[in-house]
Amino acid sequence: MSIKKIIVSKRLEISGVVQGVGFRPFLFGLAHTHHLTGQVSNTAKGVSVLVEGSPRGLESFVRDINETPPLLALVTGIESQEVPVQGFSCFEIVKSRASNFRNTLISPDVSICDACLAEMQDPEDRRYEYPFINCTNCGPRYTIIEDVPYDRPKTSMKGFIMCEDCQREYDNPLDRRFHAQPNACPVCGPRVFLTDPRGNRLDKDPADALSQAAEVLNQGKILAVKGLGGFHLAVDAANTSAVERLRDKKNRPDKPFALMAASVSVLSDHVFVDEQERALLQAYHRPIVLLAKKVPGKNIKGHDFKDSGRLSPDLAPRNSCLGVMLPYAPLHYLLLEKGPDILVMTSGNRSGEPLSIDNGDALSAFAHIADYFLFHDRDIYFRADDSIARIQAGKQRFLRRSRGYAPLPIGLDRKLPSVLACGGGLKSTICLTRDSNAFLSQHIGDLDNPKVYAFYTRTIDHMEKILGIEPVLVAHDLHPGYYSTDYARSLEGQGVTCVPVQHHHAHAVSCMGENHIDQEVIALTLDGTGLGTDGHIWGGEILVCTHRKFSRRAQLSYVHMPGGDAAVMEPWRMAAAVLFKIHGPSFLDLDFPFIRSMDPKKLMFICQMMEKNLNSPLTSSAGRLFDAVSSLVGLCHRVSYEGQAAMVLEAAAVASGGLEGNKNGRVYSFDLIESQKEASSDSFPYYEIDMMPCIREIVQDVKKDHTPGEISNGFHNTLVKGFVAAASRVKQDTGIKTAVLSGGVFNNTLVLNNTISGLENQGFTVYTHTKVPTGDGGICLGQALVAAATTTPEQRG
Repeated sequence: MSIKKIIVSKRLEISGVVQGVGFRPFLFGLAHTHHLTGQVSNTAKGVSVLVEGSPRGLESFVRDINETPPLLALVTGIESQEVPVQGFSCFEIVKSRASNFRNTLISPDVSICDACLAEMQDPEDRRYEYPFINCTNCGPRYTIIEDVPYDRPKTSMKGFIMCEDCQREYDNPLDRRFHAQPNACPVCGPRVFLTDPRGNRLDKDPADALSQAAEVLNQGKILAVKGLGGFHLAVDAANTSAVERLRDKKNRPDKPFALMAASVSVLSDHVFVDEQERALLQAYHRPIVLLAKKVPGKNIKGHDFKDSGRLSPDLAPRNSCLGVMLPYAPLHYLLLEKGPDILVMTSGNRSGEPLSIDNGDALSAFAHIADYFLFHDRDIYFRADDSIARIQAGKQRFLRRSRGYAPLPIGLDRKLPSVLACGGGLKSTICLTRDSNAFLSQHIGDLDNPKVYAFYTRTIDHMEKILGIEPVLVAHDLHPGYYSTDYARSLEGQGVTCVPVQHHHAHAVSCMGENHIDQEVIALTLDGTGLGTDGHIWGGEILVCTHRKFSRRAQLSYVHMPGGDAAVMEPWRMAAAVLFKIHGPSFLDLDFPFIRSMDPKKLMFICQMMEKNLNSPLTSSAGRLFDAVSSLVGLCHRVSYEGQAAMVLEAAAVASGGLEGNKNGRVYSFDLIESQKEASSDSFPYYEIDMMPCIREIVQDVKKDHTPGEISNGFHNTLVKGFVAAASRVKQDTGIKTAVLSGGVFNNTLVLNNTISGLENQGFTVYTHTKVPTGDGGICLGQALVAAATTTPEQRG
């Protein structure tokens, strides 16, 4: 008597990052392993699977999807439905289904995998030294996608017809390149070519182009390189004259250059790399990682060593770190193998403009900079700057979240309506929400340039399109002068509700959101600029807040910001402002180096501005206080990039032993002034952290010839102590023991480490950023959460 075999059938709708990551081949192999039949296709929602077989086989199939997905996949949901058995004879991959509904997640661009790298380095392989080698586990994704579903006709590979060998790989479910949309080889795929600055072709073939490109780098020339998400300008990092020439031509006198090294081992003479940093460098995201420089003698991590002197000293002047990444595109590996093993790889763009992605635009933008151009003929649909990260307080932190990470979502602890959050004015990113996912864009930049603004609006359109999100709420900063605010307000009357969000409330809620915090918190928000609800410029605040509301409970005492935005690039103005706060106009008669180094007429002029309150807004900004001290001690009177004065001040403190704990380091005086601040329905204790006693003592130490590093250490210690003291008083007043830290000042390792330890010593549980930048690149997340929390269902349409 025969036993009838039980066959069941299910339809699975799988959502997440499941396209362009080898997910359908993975399911094909899984079905074969568990003796199942059916079919799989990409949809605008994700991946749809019809699968038939034994109940135990289907159970194992679903279990393995969750437990052993492909490396680059991210499964966020599986909807299962029993359906009638159709009697499939095999398991196959079928054509993608079109739909007006879009819910798929797009993979970011990722670095070349080990298998492809081995093939590229094998002289017997047909892809030997092919700079566009890829498979389902690696290569371009987000930057080549025009639309979803993610199939070749909707990418920039649509113009490259696969040869027979590539098509055979693409069609073979057991091949690593099965349905790898960018699949190509030297016969049928994209090619590199070398030109001079006038666009004249110089190579005989792609191999010659690569050899010549490497040779010009060896010769100290400047090479423009088209990569995955845009162009880089490259020079030999060991060639000081080449580095100086690049600085001069790019008009970038001080800002650190990013480096690309052939391997971690070639960095050993130049930077410290611990195990966490090594893992971050080698992750498939390949961010730029900030690493502590090695300098002769006693170093900040307590080691002695010999100075190799091989790298140019002009790579990151007056900075304690070098920003280094490992190669992520096959082209990078080939250049580093044939040319110098450490390259400067700085962004290829006009000053203030977005990264160039088009060959013609690149020639127009920096033909006056580059000596040669290494182009290729695969279009970049969407630019993506390199991400920047570092390890601080034992955790990975983003300074810039972009290539390799965007547009992967940040998972939230609640479902939100569809929100577009427009970000701020500097280091701009945007955020779109769908259900419990927040999608942050790649880094866009400062919006005060028309081309950056055009990139900004295109990013919004592109992300709304590929993610299928139609916002009903639009969140924006309070500042009326931001282009992001203009954009948001331009949407009013188009069926959306615009929600203004105070800058530092957005900072705080951004940290709360990524840490899934829903209770009331004490938020320390320290940054450079954010318009406050009183019309002044905030930036050194302690808030008590939820997602819905906030009250300011403490702040740095206000000082003038003479010249307004001009003070950001001229820190001497802030130095004069703090002296004016202490001494009034008589500060002009002080006898110490800062006063003697300044033009008396300029000092007199801004003194009169402050006396008459002309173009001298009040600010509580911690960033501007850093600027003031940096100038007072003689480090930075003027800067060439935003934040430079504070970075130089931090580097001086680090060089004097600041990262060693500095338990016995100098702490200057400060005053914690208590008053009563009226709220809408009650009054509460309110505190001002007055740092002017600290400034008085700093001036005296400058007169006594204390080093800038010693003084900087004392300033860092005092600022942190002031905020910890104020936060502790607020905790006593409110009973709140949860603290969040946000704002660009917390990119400073000394401030971050000491604030965390100081607050924990006072009984706080402290939360910080690890998923989005602590600076303005992360505020869009907070804006979205605040907008969702402060609106009614009627306002959401």
